[in-house]
Amino acid sequence: METEQFEAAIARLPRLILALSLIGTLGLGSICGIAQAGGFLLGALAAYFNFRLIERAVNRIAAAPQPARQRGVGLLIQFAGLVLGGFVIIKYSGFSMAAAFFGFLVCPAAVVLEIVYELVTYEHS
Repeated sequence: METEQFEAAIARLPRLILALSLIGTLGLGSICGIAQAGGFLLGALAAYFNFRLIERAVNRIAAAPQPARQRGVGLLIQFAGLVLGGFVIIKYSGFSMAAAFFGFLVCPAAVVLEIVYELVTYEHS
């Protein structure tokens, strides 16, 4: 039963990330302008791809355990590529770097919302 609940929670996270991304992008677009909205959207997309990279790495580790050094190096290279690529895009596109940083925080915000949801819907056994 716990495995099903865990899988359901993991399945809800991308939808929460998408919802927070849309709300943040539309909100910043209407209040602050296109540069901030674009930066937030790029940061949110990076957060989504980072979530998928981590999810894929965890599933790969669970399926076929490898030595810890190989796992860590591969994940570090993928994350570094994501960060460097995002930095270059934001630096030369004219989008707001601060808004992109806040957009990158949609994944942790989605996790916090999922925790609150689990606390509210918790059923005692």
